[in-house]
Amino acid sequence: MTQTLPIQEPSFRESVDMMFNRAVALMDLSPGLEEKIRVCNATYTVRFGVRLRGQIHTFTGYRSVHSEHMEPVKGGIRYALSVNQNEVEALASLMTYKCALVETPFGGSKGGLCIDPREWEEHELEQITRRFAYELIKRDMINPAQNVPAPDMGTGEREMAWIADQYKRMNTTDINGNACVTGKPINGGGIAGRTEATGRGVQYALREFFRDPADVKRAGLEGTLDRKTVIVQGLGNVGYHAAKFLSEEDGCYITAVIEHDGAVFNNDGIDVEDLKAWITRHGGVTGYPGARYHDDGAALLEQDCDILIPAAMEGVINLGNAERISARLIIEAANGPVTAGADDVLKKRGVVIIPDLYANAGGVTVSYFEWVKNLSHIRFGRMQRRQEEARHELIVAELERLDRYLGNAWSISPDFKKKYLRGADELELVRSGLDDTMRTAFQSMRAVMNTREDVHDYRTAAYLVAIGRVAASYRAKGL
Repeated sequence: MTQTLPIQEPSFRESVDMMFNRAVALMDLSPGLEEKIRVCNATYTVRFGVRLRGQIHTFTGYRSVHSEHMEPVKGGIRYALSVNQNEVEALASLMTYKCALVETPFGGSKGGLCIDPREWEEHELEQITRRFAYELIKRDMINPAQNVPAPDMGTGEREMAWIADQYKRMNTTDINGNACVTGKPINGGGIAGRTEATGRGVQYALREFFRDPADVKRAGLEGTLDRKTVIVQGLGNVGYHAAKFLSEEDGCYITAVIEHDGAVFNNDGIDVEDLKAWITRHGGVTGYPGARYHDDGAALLEQDCDILIPAAMEGVINLGNAERISARLIIEAANGPVTAGADDVLKKRGVVIIPDLYANAGGVTVSYFEWVKNLSHIRFGRMQRRQEEARHELIVAELERLDRYLGNAWSISPDFKKKYLRGADELELVRSGLDDTMRTAFQSMRAVMNTREDVHDYRTAAYLVAIGRVAASYRAKGL
């Protein structure tokens, strides 16, 4: 959903730089190192032609590398008409800080193609994607050891599979070719849990937030996630999975969903699966029978709720509506949905924001797992699953022996054996690793908040942690 920003509003790129500057002002970095971390190392612009529909169409794409303090660099490729160099460079810098915060061993990168994928047939998109990939691959802008893309807005498993195949066609002896890109389909070298990863990470982030009563109190809330009201802006991959998991597993009520053609709301909660099926069939929320329709979707951002999840485009919460946002807690499932100006307004009003560089890091975290899987050439769990089951069998056998010996005095719960005996499969291991990553990263932000009197928000805390780790990496390199 696009939204006109007020004239005085900083651009997305300026917002990222402003938030970076606020953090480094609280750090003891040399001016040279500060500048080295802030600037984007390189941006490659490619313009290529593809013959389609009887004529040659020229497309413009970008691949930006923000920081190579660790390699390979990592970041998605988005397909959208709004793609431009400033946006791509801002997103690349966010990837640097995001990877550092959640301790995935990557530098930051981002790519984009200025295209509306809805205007092209599947076979045409494949031709365009393969040519774009060709232009990047031949310059090592896609490489398992140097630059590893992933899906972003407008792209998904299908496009990643095309890119991986194109790389392997051009590098026939590279045994690690599948690791050139992540977010691939399972049958194309992907990993279980990657599609849901960013939305699942949002859920794990909220769970960790609600584990500490002090954090919950800071947001003016109380209790657990159970029965909290949630508004989701954008029911794409991220918004859908976040809403689905929060409603099905944590007892949240999804009271409103905002899409490009308006919004639907129901104070008793919306059936996320049913609404997603409707959007898939009809292309939007208009006419959905399970909730009331509102043609001004942006107005629903201001509706009263406990938790607001902007999960689509940057800049949807800005100086034009920040004063009217009613949510006490905002979790940025999208990149840059709250502008720097709006961030100031919301902080003064006491609204707590869980920042994008942490909240939507589930995608790059599971991408890291997929990259490791591709390099190791073995799925997670294959070596140890049955051995775990055998060890558990020993314990269960001993418990059953005690059960028979003690009789009615003690017995094993009916479903204990079934649950305990089953070893973890790849999906469970991926979710476990993601949960641990999101917990640990939030705890690092919480530690900064609790130990520094000059830090009063999670965004600044996240930047402090991330920039500190990037600086340490550069120092280790001798800079």
